[in-house]
Amino acid sequence: MAASILRRCRGSLQRCRAGDVAALHSGPSPRRVQAPGPIASGRRAGNSPAGERGVAPWVAVVGLEIHAQISSNSKLFSGSQVQFAAPPNSLVSFFDASLPGTLPALNRRCVEAAVMTGLALNCSINKKSLFDRKHYFYADLPAGYQITQQRLPVAVNGSLSYSFCVGGKKNQMLTRTVRIKQIQLEQDSGKSLHDDTRSQTLIDLNRAGVGLMEVVMEPDMSSGEEAAAAVRELQLILQTLGSSQAIMAEGQLRVDANVSVHHPGEAYGVRTEVKNINSARFLARAIDYEIQRQIKELENGGTVMNETRAFDYKLGCTIPMRDKEGKQDYRFMPEPNLPPLILYDTKSLPANTNHQQVVNIDWIRERLPDLPSVRRVKLVEQYGILPEHSFTLLNEDGLMEFFENVVRQTQMNPKKVIGWILNDMLGYLKQHNLTVKESPVSSLFLADLLNLLDRGAISSSAAKQVLEELWKGEGKTPLQIVKEKTLELIQDQQELEQICQAVMEGHQEEVMEIKKGNRKVLNKLIGLVQRTTRGRADPVLVKQILEKRLSQ
Repeated sequence: MAASILRRCRGSLQRCRAGDVAALHSGPSPRRVQAPGPIASGRRAGNSPAGERGVAPWVAVVGLEIHAQISSNSKLFSGSQVQFAAPPNSLVSFFDASLPGTLPALNRRCVEAAVMTGLALNCSINKKSLFDRKHYFYADLPAGYQITQQRLPVAVNGSLSYSFCVGGKKNQMLTRTVRIKQIQLEQDSGKSLHDDTRSQTLIDLNRAGVGLMEVVMEPDMSSGEEAAAAVRELQLILQTLGSSQAIMAEGQLRVDANVSVHHPGEAYGVRTEVKNINSARFLARAIDYEIQRQIKELENGGTVMNETRAFDYKLGCTIPMRDKEGKQDYRFMPEPNLPPLILYDTKSLPANTNHQQVVNIDWIRERLPDLPSVRRVKLVEQYGILPEHSFTLLNEDGLMEFFENVVRQTQMNPKKVIGWILNDMLGYLKQHNLTVKESPVSSLFLADLLNLLDRGAISSSAAKQVLEELWKGEGKTPLQIVKEKTLELIQDQQELEQICQAVMEGHQEEVMEIKKGNRKVLNKLIGLVQRTTRGRADPVLVKQILEKRLSQ
């Protein structure tokens, strides 16, 4: 069995290196059975298998299992500290190491975080939930089992609405909803560090026992783009609640994707599971590749294996990890050392109860903050910006706070401010791979610059020159840069008229074109004036002067 998996793994790598990825990605993008249409298979009648001619296009089915690390100072069942990048095995209690005689003690904070997340995802909260042991043997799981909630989880039957751009067009957004099957509390495992030089594996148990929420999404999605949008929305919700920092780069949000394809009206196809994806961008790429790989495999007369695969982001393809045809028996059993988890609401809360000893669902519900969907609506209503702009403001960490700080400190209309932030500022940050918090231009400096522009002290082209200087991070204020570079608007109209006259005299062909009725050429003359003045001329005034002189 191991030899056959290894052969398939090598075959996958060879196909990726041969450029198969580019060929697969060139195919049409997947869609669900409903609008906007299913995946086209590209199958021709001449090469269809017998009895398969004229079949309907392929439909992809995608479901997700997401593990979110709970924001807590200590682990789920022990008092060990939780800290990223701590020295190996420095945060391990006797219970984490599974020493005999140690018992679990449930972390109240983790329970509250799970309940809060369930409420935010429209789940029904189970007032009674149970813990189970899931048995499997691996070096980074010292107990030989994981404590989880297989039979009766803390939350069930929820939903998550998310929006994504159609074909990358920011002004065309679709909103869809994915069902949440359940949210369960469980322990994380340790970490295996493979040392190829010494041919050995080292075990770090710092992560062992850290509290996780597993969010299981039903297979309601049909493309990588959709799945990435759903994960990003969940990430924003978790961060807004404070139930998880959900930093994917630190492994605090890990995604397993279940992918299959089938023809409409037929049973779902055999699914593959792509494990441990820690980036929304890689998730979209992995799912889209896997969809096209399965379609190609089936159209070539092959079969899709029920297996676990990994995504190689360097090669851009998925590769086999292990076969799942022989289903593993995890031997689930009730956790004997933990009683049922009992939650209360206001009605069922016993009298004279110590509130520190119970978890009150209604108390948590009342303290839920505004979720991202509500905040987006408020942004649109308060500032008059477009809905797609509100998505960008919230999706970029720290950008909404930056925007609101600028708006508070400038007289410019927020509709104009958003253009400068999304086009000029965000474009620069992405180009230089910087976060909003790493921006060399502060909200105060950008507000000062926009104030100069709004009151007519400088032109928009001059403002862009000032912004370029601000990116250097030398600490100069916009006003200082304007004075050093002599970028103030020319206030002397007579001087501006002379410049306009000189431009017209030097471009007689354009002048004749305008007089013949081609008014579009006027913009060229305005641009020439702006170039001559290095952006110091008011475009509106320049247009008035040119129109007056051209009519003479």
